[in-house]
Amino acid sequence: MTGGARMGVPFVVAAPSGTGKTTVCRACVGRDPRLEFSISHTTRAPRAGERSGVDYHFVSPADFRSMVEESEFLEHASYGGENYGTSIEALRVPMEDRGHDVLLEIEVQGAAQLRDRQRNARFIFLLPPSMKVLEQRLRGRGTDTADAIDRRLGVADRELEAIRFFDYAVVNDDLENTISSVLEIIAAEREGSQAAVEMARARHDRQDVHTAWLSGGGSRRD
Repeated sequence: MTGGARMGVPFVVAAPSGTGKTTVCRACVGRDPRLEFSISHTTRAPRAGERSGVDYHFVSPADFRSMVEESEFLEHASYGGENYGTSIEALRVPMEDRGHDVLLEIEVQGAAQLRDRQRNARFIFLLPPSMKVLEQRLRGRGTDTADAIDRRLGVADRELEAIRFFDYAVVNDDLENTISSVLEIIAAEREGSQAAVEMARARHDRQDVHTAWLSGGGSRRD
């Protein structure tokens, strides 16, 4: 990056598994030429249609451990018996070399680590329309056993408690609206004016969004 050029900003999107964060993040990157997607490393097996280096960097447990030992990760976490991590290079190249913002789709546990290490990062929490809908999505994917889905739902309940550590919250009950909301947040933070940021935070205040979600029965599964 040349002297005086803008340094990119990391935007962290976290959500319980099955909320749709991958779809949202990919769509946002496709609509904003100054936004790049951070490709995480994982030890899990690829799902149908996934490609290494595009969706994830699929690595062996031994290679993942080696990267941890060599301090190559900004954050890493274990979820569902598999490991996930964001490498330092995944942010450095687009942010420093190209001056682009980076969208990180990571687990809630990993987001907590990034908050301590990336002071300029902005954090967006995606909520499912309801826990009932989340359960339906997880079962509809057909990629997990019933026991694994029950464990994921238990983790999701705990992850929702972390919303208080995020800057923004958005309920993913309509894909287009969710994409627009995330892009609105990014545009406001990129502009940097106090008025723009305050407006975005007022529209997507984590406490207000969470309270409305709870009031609307979001936490119920029946």
